[in-house]
Amino acid sequence: MVKVEFLGPIQKPSVELDASTLKEVSNILKQDSELTSWLENCAVAVNDTLTSSLDIELKDGDKISLLPPVCGG
Repeated sequence: MVKVEFLGPIQKPSVELDASTLKEVSNILKQDSELTSWLENCAVAVNDTLTSSLDIELKDGDKISLLPPVCGG
């Protein structure tokens, strides 16, 4: 299981998902209509390291963070 946290104005509680790649996480989250527009604009971090690739392999206990553009400074 991996933990997905939604930062800033997304206003969703963290969720735990059974996924082995970031692409799988993305596909699962796209099923939530409230998240669709956020997913297109958010930066993504895996274990607090920003990434731009969905091909990242995930391990049990990894943390994925969605950072909307309004979180930056």
